[in-house]
Amino acid sequence: MKTLVTGGAGFIGSTLVDRLQAEGHEVDVLDDLSTGSLGNLAEARADRTHRLRFQQIDVREDQIVDLIARRAPEVVYHLAGQVDVRASVARPAHDAALNIGGTVNVVEAARVAGARKVVAAVSGGAMYGEVPPRQLPAKESQALAPTSPYGVSSRVAVDYLAMYRRLHGLEFTALALANVYGPRQSPHAEGGVVATFAHRLLTGEPCTVYGDGEQTRDYLYVDDAVDALVRAAGRGDGLVVNVGTGVQTSVNELYHLMAVTAGVSRPPEGAAAPPGEVARSALDPTRAAIQLGWRPWTTLEEGVGRVFDWLKHTT
Repeated sequence: MKTLVTGGAGFIGSTLVDRLQAEGHEVDVLDDLSTGSLGNLAEARADRTHRLRFQQIDVREDQIVDLIARRAPEVVYHLAGQVDVRASVARPAHDAALNIGGTVNVVEAARVAGARKVVAAVSGGAMYGEVPPRQLPAKESQALAPTSPYGVSSRVAVDYLAMYRRLHGLEFTALALANVYGPRQSPHAEGGVVATFAHRLLTGEPCTVYGDGEQTRDYLYVDDAVDALVRAAGRGDGLVVNVGTGVQTSVNELYHLMAVTAGVSRPPEGAAAPPGEVARSALDPTRAAIQLGWRPWTTLEEGVGRVFDWLKHTT
């Protein structure tokens, strides 16, 4: 199958590329390398048994429509975007241009190319917003009340996908991802708390916990997320599907687990909570089990251990 991955040099995208190649698919990767890295694609580019093409391009550029049309993929995986809540609050116009304008460009390109389907990754936690604790883990029926521009852009991206399905018959599945972590995630980027904590614990630098540290997140290992993306190519048509563990873990609990794993006894430093971030988040994966045949299998302890192992061999 011919596939195309936007944001394919990022840590999730490159892991997806590896999986698609392992299954024998032809893969085109589009990435502007603003946060991704060609190093993430080193294994994929070294594999001469499968065809991989890479194009450095921003999804906001008009020529992306013609480019994707020429590649004629059957399935487009759209992972390119701005994923930092704090950055979206500081630069909402930039967030909208990339996450909404970029999505429109990619979906229009998929239509022109005659693609069968678009599988898009959106932010589950940011899109649902501040869900009452008694309603967690959040189901797809949860009212959308984003508290940041990033959450709004995820919601609007889904609206565009649904509109293209109604107007043009272009199929889609939107995967509302929990907080994805794993190897290749940059420890220097905002939003990657597992990678950041791991790097700082290994290098002896202090870790910072914002607010009281009792805010919760649903931490999803990257291989589990990629498995859902691959399954969605042939399932879950026309749906938003939560991809998470359904388990809440506080930042304090995460830090304790990681400090113990690293053999570090010092406490974290504190800082004021930034605006726009929700207090509690977890996603109910029931629909994913029914529609995609998907369930998470990597425990947080296992995933954290793999992140430490990866960092030890790359730094």
